[in-house]
Amino acid sequence: MSDREGHSGAPPTDEDLSLPKATVAKMIAELLPSDIVCAKETRDLVIECCVEFIHLISSEANEICEQESKKTIAPEHIIGALKRLGFDSFTSEVEDVLKDHKQQQKDREKKVSKFEQSGLTEEELLAKQEELFAASRAKFQSTQQ
Repeated sequence: MSDREGHSGAPPTDEDLSLPKATVAKMIAELLPSDIVCAKETRDLVIECCVEFIHLISSEANEICEQESKKTIAPEHIIGALKRLGFDSFTSEVEDVLKDHKQQQKDREKKVSKFEQSGLTEEELLAKQEELFAASRAKFQSTQQ
């Protein structure tokens, strides 16, 4: 989907409601045996099916969200939509992906807090970085001579 979607006030175009062709082609190639190729028309059909699936799940999740008087679709609404639409077999994998995503978010927060825990100002950290770059340049230049 496009980052511009919904910002211009104009209805979305087919290009706005699509998936990156190169990314989908790469995913298909990774899933197929090396001696099998995928026709461009097949890739385009897979993209159309994916977009339609996203619309279906989003619409159902939106209904669940509205029934709960919520204004934001949460991951639980997506899982509920999958169950309602008969895609129960997907829910455990979706829950696993959600769990992994939450863990990655926590790990990112820990990396940010390392900066805060350093006890140094941004200027002091930049000065240290410059010192390290200078030392690295000097070492590199000495090996070049």
